[in-house]
Amino acid sequence: MSHSSSDSSSPASLIQSILARATSQSGPGLPALYPVEGGSVNSTYQVTTKDNRQWFSKINDSRAFPDLLEKESRGLDLLRMQDIFRIPAVVARETARGRQVLLLEWISQGPKTPAFWTLFGEQLARLHRVSAEFNQLQSQPSQHQPGITASSESNASGSFGLSWDNYMGALPQSNTPTSRWTDFFIQQRLAPQVRLAARNDLLDSGHIRSFERLYPLLPGIFPEEAPSLLHGDLWSGNFLCDEHSQPVLIDPAVYFGHRSMDMAMTTLFGGFDPGFYEAYTYHFPFPANYREQWEICNLYPLLIHLNLFGKSYQGSILHTIQRF
Repeated sequence: MSHSSSDSSSPASLIQSILARATSQSGPGLPALYPVEGGSVNSTYQVTTKDNRQWFSKINDSRAFPDLLEKESRGLDLLRMQDIFRIPAVVARETARGRQVLLLEWISQGPKTPAFWTLFGEQLARLHRVSAEFNQLQSQPSQHQPGITASSESNASGSFGLSWDNYMGALPQSNTPTSRWTDFFIQQRLAPQVRLAARNDLLDSGHIRSFERLYPLLPGIFPEEAPSLLHGDLWSGNFLCDEHSQPVLIDPAVYFGHRSMDMAMTTLFGGFDPGFYEAYTYHFPFPANYREQWEICNLYPLLIHLNLFGKSYQGSILHTIQRF
């Protein structure tokens, strides 16, 4: 079902005005909005104008999740600057009438061929080679400058984190730069979610003690490695295969972190072909204890899901922490 109400407060009317400002040619009449799958946080639509041009739009309450779509737009920009993956172009991002709107190019999809999975693994390995330790600063993060592969979003000191915070799903994600991965992982990823779960009676004092016993073990599980630029939320719903069978990254939660965070997330809900992993490890070999690292890394998205969706995720969390 499409939405094309002439009400000035309707999503269609709002997007029409944004299109007119962003493209100077919004087309005759209100655009049609066709709901599409886009996760549990935003209202998402295929936007089609009367002359059959298409865009993808996300709409959310500007008060419930402050700057959510602005953070996503910045994450897309940072990934695009690396010239590795195809990233949807940001057509417009605005906050108006109590709503925040992100308008992106529409990506037509094609078949996930074996060559697609091989390229996806190779490109992700290249993305993970982008390290904050080697990035240079730019004064204008939204402008790409030849020869500079990252922006002031990165940390010139080689820290884990990012110069701004963002979201993981509907939950705020702190990216305060930290020099050691395990400190960052504890302080900015695990501990905040454990505290939130405890406040919501989703974890008890015994569970918290199990996490506290795990924390000192982490430096032995994660040897020193340079920070990698991460997608940050790399499950099977956050990439596309375009009409040329090229990988496209969407819905990022970017930061510089340990590359096992992205790789672990690919295994959490499945959907990635073995050829993807073979290509990745050919270009950027997995650590010897990668399975152990991935199990630990997935505690973060599992805690996110516990706090968003409830106790059905508790068992997976307890199974992991009780192993250590």
